Amino acid sequence: MKGGGTAARAAELRRLLERANHAYYVLDKPEISDAEYDRLFRELQELEAKHPELRTPDSPTHRVGAEPAAAFKKHRHLVPMLSLANAFNEVELTEWEDRNARLVPEVRTAGYTLEVKIDGAAVSLTYEGGVLATGTTRGNGVEGEDVTANLRTVVDVPLRLKGRNWPKRMEVRGEVYFSKSRFAALNREREQAEEPPFANPRNAAAGSLRQLDPKITRARRLRIFCFHIEAPGQKLPVDTQHELLEQLALWGFPVEPHHTLVPDLARAHHEIVKLGELFPTLDYGADGVVVKVNPLKLHAELGTVGAREPRWAIARKFAPEVQITKLLEIRINVGRTGALNPYAVLEPVEIGGVTVSTATLHNFDLIEAKDIREGDWVEVTRAGEVIPQVLGPVRERRTGKERKFKRPERCPVCNSKVEYPSDEVMAYCSNVSCPGRILESIVYFTAVMDIRGLGYERVRALLDAKLIKDVADLYELTPMKLLTLEGFAEKSAQQLVDAIQASKKQPLSTLLHALGIRHVGAGAAKLLARQFGTMKALRNASVEQIAAIRGVGNAIAEAVAGFFDEAKNRKLLERLEKLGLNFKEPTATEGKGPLAGQVYVVTGTLPSLSRAKAIQLIEAAGGHVVDSVSRKTTALLVGADAGSKLERAKALGVQVIDEAELLRRARAKP
Repeated sequence: MKGGGTAARAAELRRLLERANHAYYVLDKPEISDAEYDRLFRELQELEAKHPELRTPDSPTHRVGAEPAAAFKKHRHLVPMLSLANAFNEVELTEWEDRNARLVPEVRTAGYTLEVKIDGAAVSLTYEGGVLATGTTRGNGVEGEDVTANLRTVVDVPLRLKGRNWPKRMEVRGEVYFSKSRFAALNREREQAEEPPFANPRNAAAGSLRQLDPKITRARRLRIFCFHIEAPGQKLPVDTQHELLEQLALWGFPVEPHHTLVPDLARAHHEIVKLGELFPTLDYGADGVVVKVNPLKLHAELGTVGAREPRWAIARKFAPEVQITKLLEIRINVGRTGALNPYAVLEPVEIGGVTVSTATLHNFDLIEAKDIREGDWVEVTRAGEVIPQVLGPVRERRTGKERKFKRPERCPVCNSKVEYPSDEVMAYCSNVSCPGRILESIVYFTAVMDIRGLGYERVRALLDAKLIKDVADLYELTPMKLLTLEGFAEKSAQQLVDAIQASKKQPLSTLLHALGIRHVGAGAAKLLARQFGTMKALRNASVEQIAAIRGVGNAIAEAVAGFFDEAKNRKLLERLEKLGLNFKEPTATEGKGPLAGQVYVVTGTLPSLSRAKAIQLIEAAGGHVVDSVSRKTTALLVGADAGSKLERAKALGVQVIDEAELLRRARAKP
């Protein structure tokens, strides 16, 4: 293949890979197998290596991430990125319009565009000739940090624009964010890996953009919404802010879908309330509504307040829900790797419709920095509307009876010495056989393997009675052994043994997840199991072979290899295999079966199926399960106590089904 043929093949590969990336990361609905993607990707890499002149700025190979940077260069924005003034109620919003009307009376009847204010990290994307040239953080507003390599890994960011009529050189402003579902999954992965969870999606998004290694940014799966264009000295092909948003979408930029045009401020007040009611159903954080004067010509007339903020836009903010309650006690949980995780025991308080009685304190440094004491009245919120956290004490309510917290020198479970590594914020129990670590690892295993009836108390009772020492011992339990424990009758003992035995059928991906290998959550376990097929093949794979899997990388590969290098782990796996656990991954049925091509979301507690079994059933029938409801969702599977996903489905007109209907569909002939 020479000359034009090589260039044509490279162009075709770029097109196929970008389509596959969009389907995999944005739609969460893969169109081709990982093996096929890898084959196409390697072919493009080889072509670009042999013919460097073929590597275009919009090549998908840029999305993998460049080599780690030593530091970020500064980049000056074409036009300064200003901050928005805030209005916290209708009165303040009306006062804003009154100030503008004294300068330009036309604003009262010119109309306003209302846009959901995304709670993320502001960025500026520079396009030259329709191709992404530079991506930067906001910085000080005049210049930011050049994080182009990281922003290229954000799958929503167009590397080359669609359509036509774009300015030769322009800056597109946007907000990079974590979806709520992805943020929750990322924190679960971090907790499973005994790493401190991120406090909130906004700070996590900003931190992810500033990673020196773009591969880390790529693994975070950030998203972006765009909302503004600056093109100094050039005329835009639109006259209003509302048209500008539509034009951005035509050029290939993701635009928050709930923006609306209103004729005047009276209507704006009404629509802002409606948008606020929608926020709990969104899969991304929103902390207000941005109100913008619609005609672009009035933006220039209104100008800015100094060099700080535009007069033609304001953020109608909604205060986050924060409650005050009493911190009764600070306790410490010992994790699977020995990490000591402090948490607050609270007087129960309702936050966002959820009763909160415990909240994370993250680490001992944070407790000391905020001077949080037992007996304090504290402010509590739910970070990212997910994780309860203590914001800090209400010092003016102190009586003097509050107790300062002291860092432990001994493990609260086994009394072993606590280690404080100088390069980490976490503290660790030095005892590898600490009962707290063993308890956590077994409880974690039973939860992932979907063994119902084995929570903390029962696992602790089994350990105390010396009926088990590790997870393999679970599979040697008999009803007779269980009857020696308080609370078991013949029927309940047999039911638990049956549940344990049934878990042997779980696929390799579930077992890998349950083993608690550092960095290996549910997603990574599926990638590993699908790639290698058997535990033996994975065990024999090199670090390089594991790291080469799309979505895995070096950190996971080294953790997996390290797990298999441990003699005690190999011995445990040998026992589990002899006991009959499944060490194979079933052949992928995606694209086949009665649910082929269908996308499902699961919420609530089902009558007989656990969440894990429902997902397994859908995937076995060829379907695909995602975390959040969108217009592309085939159906929402609903059980008892369904949450905001049900409201979201109703708002979008997505079909809602129950367990019985799922079973009927999954068993139907394709």
